[in-house]
Amino acid sequence: MAGTADIVIVGGGHGGAQAAIALRQHGFTGSILIVGREPDLPYERPPLSKGYLSGEKTFERLLLRPAAFWAERGIGLVLGRAGTHVDPAVKRLILSDGRVISYGTLIWATGGDPRRLTCDGADLAGVHAVRTRADVDRLVHELRGGARRAVIIGGGYIGLEAAAVLTKLDCSVVVLEAASRVLARVAGEVLSNFYEAEHRAHGVDLRTQASISHLFGTDGHVSGVCMEDGTVIPADLVIVGIGIEPSVAPLIAAGAEGTAHAGVRVNAQCMTSLPDIYAIGDCAAHENAFAGGEVMRLESVQNANDMAATVAQSLCGDARVYEATPWFWSNQYDLKLQTVGLSRGHDQAVLRGDPADRSFSVIYLRGGRVIAIDAVNRVKDYVQGRKLVELGAHVSPLRLTDVTAPLRDLLDDDVLVSAPPLDT
Repeated sequence: MAGTADIVIVGGGHGGAQAAIALRQHGFTGSILIVGREPDLPYERPPLSKGYLSGEKTFERLLLRPAAFWAERGIGLVLGRAGTHVDPAVKRLILSDGRVISYGTLIWATGGDPRRLTCDGADLAGVHAVRTRADVDRLVHELRGGARRAVIIGGGYIGLEAAAVLTKLDCSVVVLEAASRVLARVAGEVLSNFYEAEHRAHGVDLRTQASISHLFGTDGHVSGVCMEDGTVIPADLVIVGIGIEPSVAPLIAAGAEGTAHAGVRVNAQCMTSLPDIYAIGDCAAHENAFAGGEVMRLESVQNANDMAATVAQSLCGDARVYEATPWFWSNQYDLKLQTVGLSRGHDQAVLRGDPADRSFSVIYLRGGRVIAIDAVNRVKDYVQGRKLVELGAHVSPLRLTDVTAPLRDLLDDDVLVSAPPLDT
């Protein structure tokens, strides 16, 4: 079976869906086809580890658009199929069911697959990822079946969000983080210490520098985790949240610049090194101005949507450069964390407010310039501080600590006053 479309989008997540929507918004009248590996219509993924896991949101509320939306705009959907091979010479995409799709332009928006444990017992039943609706449905099924002892491997956003939800569901929760602190890849020590204390206050047994030996089970189902020091942690279920591997193998096999681990390399317009093939979202490695030009992948809905908009505008004759400001968020318990910018490489962290009040911000600087802000229950700091990050503003650290001065009033402050940095 064969087909053809002017633009074929591989990936039915945020990036792929937004690319199709933006193409129509910018006046593209040709044929568009979305190929999605999952059987479901495009849906929001962030609520999977929060509202959907807790049961507060139904799946229908996660849909990015209803079924009628795609039909009304002439956007075709091939669901439950993956793109497995790309032949850029003849512009053909081969799907997992053998179907061949010819394209004029290909947009690769496949995201990534959860990184798996490599130790013994990793393939036991009851070992879960939190990446897709099916992942969470399997997890919920076990919870409804009486599972109450949860071990979460990984202290990043996914692991901590899942821990917060599971405590509300009356589970005993153990979080195992290999690093010396949680959120080590994305935040400074002040924020890590705060969230560790919060989770422990809610009854989570959170262990850092935790080294796992293997998982073990009974009748094929996980029943515990054995640590390198011999400690045994009983478990009815295990959640693994240790990052993702970008889903780019077909592009790399076709000759695209990049690697299976680092993602496919794209230029400032999100084009790969292959003709008429773009890549967006979690799988796309790009030079990021907010990281000093470092080539990196950004795993966020914002990044996927902004890259999608860049590609859509370019294909509609309005060539743009991807230069969006990175931002992220995480909801845990009654805490709303909002981040703007990238804190990696910071040489100073300024605390604004008091963590004891559960409302504060950490402002990161490099060379005296504001590069990122983590705002916990401080929406105004997040909104007003965004411009400081975008401008890379020189602002007095002492002024930044003054919670009575709105951040928007500091845009003209170019006085550099040395202040003892926080220990990060």
